[in-house]
Amino acid sequence: MLVPGRVRRGANHIGTSGKKIRILTDSTCDLDKEYLDSLGVSFIPMKVSFGQDVYLDRVTITPQEFYAKLRASKIMPSTSQISPPEFEKEFRKAVEEGYHLIAICFSSQLSGTYQSACVAKDLVGSDDIDVVDSRAASVGLGLIVREAALMANRGEDAGAILERVDYMVKRMEHIFAVGSLEMLKRGGRISAGTALIGTVLNIHPILQFVDGCIVPCDKVRGKRAIVTRMLEIMEERGYDLSRQTIGLNYAGDTELYLTLKRAIEERFGVKQFLISEIGATIGSHVGEGTVSVFFLRR
Repeated sequence: MLVPGRVRRGANHIGTSGKKIRILTDSTCDLDKEYLDSLGVSFIPMKVSFGQDVYLDRVTITPQEFYAKLRASKIMPSTSQISPPEFEKEFRKAVEEGYHLIAICFSSQLSGTYQSACVAKDLVGSDDIDVVDSRAASVGLGLIVREAALMANRGEDAGAILERVDYMVKRMEHIFAVGSLEMLKRGGRISAGTALIGTVLNIHPILQFVDGCIVPCDKVRGKRAIVTRMLEIMEERGYDLSRQTIGLNYAGDTELYLTLKRAIEERFGVKQFLISEIGATIGSHVGEGTVSVFFLRR
């Protein structure tokens, strides 16, 4: 049985002596392929379609190209999960090259990608494959992947990496204000009732992840209030924020994200950020104008 938030582990996941570790993820982590390459992370892109035109997120379409197309097109984009054969190909390659593979996937509550990876693990039949349901998305997933890759590059074993990943999965906060509630509604990520809130009196819903699902957190009036409320939530829930790497992302609205970044630096003394522009997969559901912050809670 596939249990969201759990790890499908190989029999020898603890102390894989002599085994090199490879981390694999998908494009919903919203980190550029070049950055993932620099960390030694393997990457499978999600597919995004505008009608008959199909693109590979961050491979054949950049975030900037995606938003330009979104503005120009009358067709709403759609996304498709990664298939078991796509995972199977990467899994077999890693095992044949002598790696212990840890695949960290998009939240199972938002996509069937994690289930596809579990099917692929069973098809390969190797104990040197662990599949993780991150219960995360975008830079929340990216922070988990980055930490796992840094540990692997330091030579730590699969058991230690999985323990740290599990810690982060259980504590990763996703706080975001979306640019298009209509796109979230059409994608089935929020209810029609929640989508209606954003059309009333310039009220912006602030959303969050709870156990890998998108749920309402609060609502504020005006963009400046978005920053104020996000800082309050960080103070309420975060710990040792000045020592964390804080995740930030945005879709088109650089002014709002830069205002948020400066406010976080000033209020919490944060020095390290992991920042990206939201890619085509996540952008297909949240639209332009979205801003998000990711951090570990108490």
